[in-house]
This record gives sequence, structure tokens and C-alpha cells, in this order.
Amino acid sequence: MSVDQCCSDRLLRLDEVKRRAGIGKTMIYRLIKTGDFPSPYKLSPFAARWSERELIDWINRVKDGYEGRKRKV
Repeated sequence: MSVDQCCSDRLLRLDEVKRRAGIGKTMIYRLIKTGDFPSPYKLSPFAARWSERELIDWINRVKDGYEGRKRKV
């Protein structure tokens, strides 16, 4: 089942993104700068939110590893 079929697209706050991704704010913004993490949607000058679907897709790609091999469980 793909992400599109299982989840509505909620917008997540930074604290939720950090918790789900398991990385901190500095690393998130470093990865965004290099194009390796989904960019947030700016809702106002003071509010940014991330797409839940894009975050789940990123997590699934990271679980495959940088070599493209799934980890043996």
C-alpha cells in the first residue's frame, strides 16, 4: 500500500517532525539545504509546516539506506 492510499496529508509542526524523523532541528535544516529532506510549507512569516506524506516518504527512503539496500530484520 502506498503512502497516498493510507494517509491523509496533515501538516506537521517542527516538534512532530523531529520526533518522527529522530533528528534535531539543525540536522533537519542542513538536510533541507542539501535537498535531502522535504522543505516546509510557509503558512505565514512565523509558521512553517511539513507534509506528513512527504515525511513518511523520506523515512521510507532512509530505511532503504544510502546504498539502496533494505536492512535485514
